[in-house]
Amino acid sequence: MSRKNLTVEFIRSRKPAPEGKRIDYFDAGVPGLGLRVTDRGHKSFVLVARYPSHPKNPTRRFLGNVYLPAKGEAPDGDEITGGALTLAEARTKARRWLDLLSRAIDPAQHERSQKIEAGKRITFDELREAFLKHFEQKKKHGEAKRILTKDFAVWNGRLAAQIDAQDVDAAIQVIVRRGSKYQARNALAYIRSMYSWAKGRPALGIKSSPCEGLSADGLIGSKKKPRTKVLDDGELRAIWAACDGKAYAYPYGAIVKLLLLSGVRENEIARMSRGELIETPEDGRLLVVPSERMKGEEDDPPAPHEIPLTPKMVEILDAVPEFAGPYVFTSTDGQKPVNGWSKAKERIDKLSGVTGWRFHDLRRTVRTRISAIPAEEHVREALLAHGRRGIQAHYDQHRYRAEKRHLLEAWEKKLLAIAEPPPNIADLDQARRERARA
Repeated sequence: MSRKNLTVEFIRSRKPAPEGKRIDYFDAGVPGLGLRVTDRGHKSFVLVARYPSHPKNPTRRFLGNVYLPAKGEAPDGDEITGGALTLAEARTKARRWLDLLSRAIDPAQHERSQKIEAGKRITFDELREAFLKHFEQKKKHGEAKRILTKDFAVWNGRLAAQIDAQDVDAAIQVIVRRGSKYQARNALAYIRSMYSWAKGRPALGIKSSPCEGLSADGLIGSKKKPRTKVLDDGELRAIWAACDGKAYAYPYGAIVKLLLLSGVRENEIARMSRGELIETPEDGRLLVVPSERMKGEEDDPPAPHEIPLTPKMVEILDAVPEFAGPYVFTSTDGQKPVNGWSKAKERIDKLSGVTGWRFHDLRRTVRTRISAIPAEEHVREALLAHGRRGIQAHYDQHRYRAEKRHLLEAWEKKLLAIAEPPPNIADLDQARRERARA
């Protein structure tokens, strides 16, 4: 069979074959690559070769219809596109098929297998969606969603299995360069957690994590120091007063007050549902936080945390409106819990004039303050749901309801004495400052 160096102009100039006939023009550059023209003028690329199904005789197989760029359009490139093929794409595809045939691999079967395999793979954003759905009831779901969506948006559309350590490093360095080292550590932790979770689910097709061998210290360069901030009387009073204002009273004003009264973690209050509020004749009203919303290992979940409700807590909760959905603190008629911590923090800072603190500092403040209240240490720890260890964790199943209630009521009296002093008592902090200046 004669061969000719196929060009775009040559292909464009080919006239339809005689009626009932087809004409093949073979390329001089790629063995077996041909241009087929029918009697109706239809043009396509074919490859004549010996295929595994017909090893003795050369067989024509269809590569793709011809795509001819319009006049003035950029010349065809080397990247294979879907549908019709440019001349360069046809040559690339033909060479790839010939390479497969040299290894006794049927190209059509190979491409079908690749399509099936590709259909099993998931993109990074699909993996993120699956992980966040699994993570939905966790207390840091909002933070995880924000970081994984915003800081790794550049990976959207990429196959999750193709993300590597260099990609992780590049994404983390972007966060570090904007001066957010703590967030960089959190971002690395969430990516690590997501891929570790995915590896345990074979259907997702994730066999390794791009975070393997990476350390936060190595990528970010400084260790995260534990916070020690404890609010003083003046800061407590200002924040409590800000929570009373109409602009902040619900939902976050009520949440902050309950955090100060109970010492629990933010989402243990914010994600509260009506079904978690119970009352017993022996122990009165309680908030029972379920295991899945408690901090702990997934393979060794903590017991539900029981929080005796003090008079002030009951007063706050009784004043909260009821909605159609189950959640107590909501902006969606109870269908979803609140999750706008950043804006809430900015608002309370502005109203109170107190800055430089975080919501978790309220928990540390409560734990520090109750150390001055007479009580056994294990009761203080039980109040904050700090897990017991060793033999005590297995054998001491006492719930300490009465002991925790006694401690919380004592703390409530101290807190209200600071936050809501009688009108005739001056601000002691202010008075001390004035005496010091005199």
